[in-house]
Amino acid sequence: MAVIDMEQIRSGAQGGGGRGGPPPLKIPAGFFGGLGIMLLAAIALIIWTSIYTVPSDSVALVQRFGKYIKEVPAGLHFKLPWGVDETIIVPVKRQLKQEFGFSTPGATNPSQNRSDSQAQSQMVTGDLNAALVEWVVQYRIEDPRKYMFDARNPAETLRDLSESVMREVVGDRTVDEVITIGRQEIEDEALVKMQELTTKYGIGVSIDQVQLKNINPPRPVQESFNEVNQAQQEKESLINAARREYNKVIPLAEGEKDQRIRAADGYRLKRINEAEGDAARFNAVFTEYEKAPDVTRRRIYIETLEEVLPQLDSKLIVDETAQQILPLMHLDAKKGLGQ
Repeated sequence: MAVIDMEQIRSGAQGGGGRGGPPPLKIPAGFFGGLGIMLLAAIALIIWTSIYTVPSDSVALVQRFGKYIKEVPAGLHFKLPWGVDETIIVPVKRQLKQEFGFSTPGATNPSQNRSDSQAQSQMVTGDLNAALVEWVVQYRIEDPRKYMFDARNPAETLRDLSESVMREVVGDRTVDEVITIGRQEIEDEALVKMQELTTKYGIGVSIDQVQLKNINPPRPVQESFNEVNQAQQEKESLINAARREYNKVIPLAEGEKDQRIRAADGYRLKRINEAEGDAARFNAVFTEYEKAPDVTRRRIYIETLEEVLPQLDSKLIVDETAQQILPLMHLDAKKGLGQ
């Protein structure tokens, strides 16, 4: 192996280099090459442990020797190497969820469901009936520092908190309200109470939605309950059909009633107006009659003849003093018509 003579390097320190001095230092020729590789590896390791990337939906919490230092946004960042600075990635813009009473296969969030989910769904309602309630809590990490450092296991804390609130809300209602008409009210009340408790405990999360899934009676009585529920639905269907028939017949009868009442009112007003008009006309004629009885009598007589005479087939005009007018009359109507 080739070596490098370091005697000249030592001679300055030893003052010459006589024969009684130490032997020359021999260094392998590949020593500096191995040192360079180690140096490059060390530099690469430093760079590798100094650079980190934060996803767009997350922030990073930086700890120096275990103490919280700062919060950095998404992007490429640098830190002190060799484990001096450590980072925790927290998804603050991602909506997380927890499932109770059931499990979705392939969930990536470890706190999304739990093995004892069936036990969580068993609840007692306000009327002392049992029900299996399945629900989902959707939340976001609002304060990553509180979420990571101010609470021990905040995801499990949120699960216990959610279960406690849901049992309280369901326990204040009957089983019929829980299964049928009270679902929206239960979701709204549970959302408000969960948000109040998460704020009080300071676990750094914000509740977005509480959604009820399936609500069923216990399995031993489920068949009987379904029969009762079916009967209830049939009852509601019959009631709705009766209301439709009522709404179809009653308004029509009401309309006909109003129409007849208006027709009767119109006929009444017509008869009253006609009677008042006849009375006014009679009074006017009577007033004129009192002023000139002969003239009025003759006018009435002439007007009456104008109405009567056009209805006669034949007319005879004779003198008042004429006697024996019988020969002048054509008693044979057919013969008279022929002539």
